[in-house]
Amino acid sequence: MACNQVKKYLPALLILFCSNSIVAQEKPISITHNHNAIYVTDLKAAGKFYSTIIGLDSIPEPFRLGRHIWYKISEHGQLHVIAGAKEKKEYYKNQHTCFSVSDFKAFLQKLEVNAIPYEDVAGKKQSFTTRVDGVHQIWIQDPDGYWIEINDAR
Repeated sequence: MACNQVKKYLPALLILFCSNSIVAQEKPISITHNHNAIYVTDLKAAGKFYSTIIGLDSIPEPFRLGRHIWYKISEHGQLHVIAGAKEKKEYYKNQHTCFSVSDFKAFLQKLEVNAIPYEDVAGKKQSFTTRVDGVHQIWIQDPDGYWIEINDAR
């Protein structure tokens, strides 16, 4: 009788054993940031802003349709600027992209020379925030209104 019970439950025991072995052997899935994309009304204006004001370097984009500009924003990360938005929208400051600069004061001067308004976290114009960890930060908007934080974090 014991032999019949083992035969009866053997398929279920094998499935349980094999499925646990498969799970134990799985490698963790890695994830890395690839790109952010923004949809803009004027590709030329956005391109000038991200190249000239932010200082990003463009990289080749595969589509070659004249509707995209790709920028390298980190070792493996990119910003894809895509033409075609019908109108500008209002965006929340808390939903932003952040770039760190090596010379915060020089960046502020660059904004002032180019008449680009900036503000602190509370919205005070032409002012910056100093966080509790000593990092200075400002917020600016690109030509379509996307918020960008600029800070001097190391």
